[in-house]
Amino acid sequence: MKAMILRATRDVAPGEVRRPNPAHDQVLVRMTHSGICGTDRKIFDGEIPVRHPLIMGHEMAGELADGGGRVIVDPCLYCGACFYCRAGLTSLCPQGGLIGRDVDGGFAEYVVAPRSHVFALPDAIDSRSAPLIQVVTTCMHSQRQINILAGQSVVVVGLGVTGQVHAQLAKARGAHPVIGISRSAWKRQMAEQLGADLTLAGGESGVRAVMEATEGRGADVVIESTGFLPAVADAISMCRLGATLLLFGIITQSEGALPFYQIYFKELTIVNGRAAKGEDFPASIDLAARGAIKLDPLITHVVPIAELGTAMEMLTSDADHRMKIILENELA
Repeated sequence: MKAMILRATRDVAPGEVRRPNPAHDQVLVRMTHSGICGTDRKIFDGEIPVRHPLIMGHEMAGELADGGGRVIVDPCLYCGACFYCRAGLTSLCPQGGLIGRDVDGGFAEYVVAPRSHVFALPDAIDSRSAPLIQVVTTCMHSQRQINILAGQSVVVVGLGVTGQVHAQLAKARGAHPVIGISRSAWKRQMAEQLGADLTLAGGESGVRAVMEATEGRGADVVIESTGFLPAVADAISMCRLGATLLLFGIITQSEGALPFYQIYFKELTIVNGRAAKGEDFPASIDLAARGAIKLDPLITHVVPIAELGTAMEMLTSDADHRMKIILENELA
């Protein structure tokens, strides 16, 4: 079969590989659309070590090769037998892995996946936007850990794709007000169109505005989705006493300045999320199918999968006017 093969760091090109042969507990999926994630970019740049050659891609939608219909693939693998899996914490399985990072993924004609990891797509969700369901599941998994209640004030710091999803999920849970923070006026406008009650540019003035919007207390829940320490510091300052801080953005720095006394004085609950679980897929599919969250506005670029290298470069350019890049599989 044809595939886009990462031969070495920053070296991706089309090639021919053997079509995978599914085992008895696996299915073969013909890829139609894939999304590009920041993780793919880090693999591409060598920031995440992988074996080469590798077929990347973990935001995957396609059709069962046996004619069983359209599906979305859960890329998170787990052993099912360890302490964490037996406790229902499959996303933390030490023997687990990610399709597209640890085994070949969806930037190809076909991908093989465990039968338990494919979920049927309803007609209400088109194939082009379907890869975004995987993004929704990671956000949902994190929000389920903090259990946002109706009427709670929620601030989302960072309005990239995951921030936009977090804001929509908070609204779907009945949060009010939902406040989005971004330096980008374009992203703030998008968040407002998708239901945010208020958007702000951030910084010290943003912290003051959050206080004003929450009667001087600060927010009940703050979701940090950038992974940058200065934004984490602002997020801490936006929290009320006893608030919950969800650290969703991946923080790669090993040291830095934060208002640690505020964490102590405010008695904050700090939670982070790493990956989704299978149970997050049906709920995410349902929300998208009902229109409770909107995926199409988050797609700003659709390119042929053969242009994967160009698409990778797009991830670091024009960030103020770019959201999700979807690849259309034209390799067949």
